[in-house]
Amino acid sequence: MSLSESDFDAYVFSKQPDYDEKTFRREFAKAVPLRTVVIYCYDPRAVGIPAAVAKAFSDVFPGEIVTDDNGKKVASTTTLFEVVVAGGRAIDALRSVTVAQYLFGIENIVIVHHTYCGATSFTAGGIIDAYERELGTDIANLFERDSICITDYATSLRHDVRLMRASAGTPRHASIYGCLYNIDTEELSLVIEDKGVMTRRMGKRRRSSAAMCAFRVGPARARTARARKGDSDGVRERQGD
Repeated sequence: MSLSESDFDAYVFSKQPDYDEKTFRREFAKAVPLRTVVIYCYDPRAVGIPAAVAKAFSDVFPGEIVTDDNGKKVASTTTLFEVVVAGGRAIDALRSVTVAQYLFGIENIVIVHHTYCGATSFTAGGIIDAYERELGTDIANLFERDSICITDYATSLRHDVRLMRASAGTPRHASIYGCLYNIDTEELSLVIEDKGVMTRRMGKRRRSSAAMCAFRVGPARARTARARKGDSDGVRERQGD
């Protein structure tokens, strides 16, 4: 059964007679126990990334949908949300992270690039030239060039972690991880991490989460390379052998 446009407002929270933004925000925070946002590519071969991240970070995924007494879907038990974008690049996920923090609160942001990604098959200059030649459109200034393609996984993950951290919509307490996923072995390897800044309000919860992540992700990190202390902003990177 199709709906007319006049019926759409019935499904908009802010159009309800009892709407109060602060109250609705509190209810949303209770509806989903969100901890982690994972950003990854829309390539069908990368479909295993959310489960791999959930296993590494001890998250609940996909969880179960919770219904009320009338059978309406009102909540979920998942602790992990997916943001699916081309190449898993952070630039396309900044707004999603901002909204997730506002509605639910987040502790971890995991940016995952995968092996044999289509984003490694072209260059920024190549796609810009192709648009000009084939479509007569100038996209040279549409996106920052470092976010268009992937020329090197370590470089792209390092760039994306820093871009995410620099966003005003990224909470300071959230830890950001850059990982590489092998689509053939389904192995998730940690490449770079930027731990969140603990605050008095978040301190206890952040310590608990950080310890859990270090334990779960540790083996993959050890296989990737030895740790070295990063920049003063708290970033730690993995160096290749």
